[in-house]
Amino acid sequence: MRTIKFDIDQQLKEMTEHRTDDLSIACYKTTISEHAQGYIPLHWHDELQFVAVIQGEVLFHINEQQVAVTEGNGVFINSGMMHMAEDWSTGDPSIYLCLNVSPQSLAPAELYMKYVHPYVTATNLPYLMIEKSNSWGEQLLQNIALVRQEIEEQAPYYELNIAGAVLEIWKRLIMNGYSLEHNETEMIRSKRMKHMLMWIHQNYAEPLRLDDIAKAGQLSRAETCRNFQQILRTTPMQYVLDYRIRKSTELLRFSQRSVTEIAYEVGFNSTSYFIEQFRKMMKITPLQYRREEQKGS
Repeated sequence: MRTIKFDIDQQLKEMTEHRTDDLSIACYKTTISEHAQGYIPLHWHDELQFVAVIQGEVLFHINEQQVAVTEGNGVFINSGMMHMAEDWSTGDPSIYLCLNVSPQSLAPAELYMKYVHPYVTATNLPYLMIEKSNSWGEQLLQNIALVRQEIEEQAPYYELNIAGAVLEIWKRLIMNGYSLEHNETEMIRSKRMKHMLMWIHQNYAEPLRLDDIAKAGQLSRAETCRNFQQILRTTPMQYVLDYRIRKSTELLRFSQRSVTEIAYEVGFNSTSYFIEQFRKMMKITPLQYRREEQKGS
């Protein structure tokens, strides 16, 4: 039964506070199939993310790129990058360790501008594969596992051990020799995309037009469609439809409203069309979904 709820705000920013006691660090073991929608929805956060896949295969969507990460390997996802994850395994459920780190916590202020800021703001580094087949990647993956172990055991001075392991992870990553670029056009495109998504999330229950979405991003209709296709692999109006279905799952789980009430509340003007689209996306009807969720709670 899928029970984990993944909270994001109106701008797709993840709301989880990534902290371990006094450190701006968190490390989770994530089983994708346990999440409410069966995948990790599109989101972003300020923290740097280091992933180590410990079972199965995970397909990450990072900006407009798809990255398949197999068992034993990992991926680094830079700050502010929009990303989602799907279980791509044909066997056992995919599981990965997810280490989130605040960029500001990596180095003292006098070193931050030299060793952290250029990488966080680089427009050609949305992600970097971490492969066990090379020595730096293998050591980095081991350190992710070490951080998880230290958090679980909390032996004396474990915070210092975590801080040391995270610093070593970052050092190995930037020593990998990545040539950095800072493209202002890409930065503007990313900001406009986030504005359009925020506008959709604030107005999804109202009748929405492509022209309105384009206006929110200060783009033409054609450029809006192109950005959605390149970054999200969908059209603006299909994204609206998918988002309405996603919001309806929350109401089905946490309210007693009827299916008709929920359909109109999330922006549909026909109950039958809502049920049809819900079934297409979720593979079951709204009522079946509600019953399954109530059974598992």
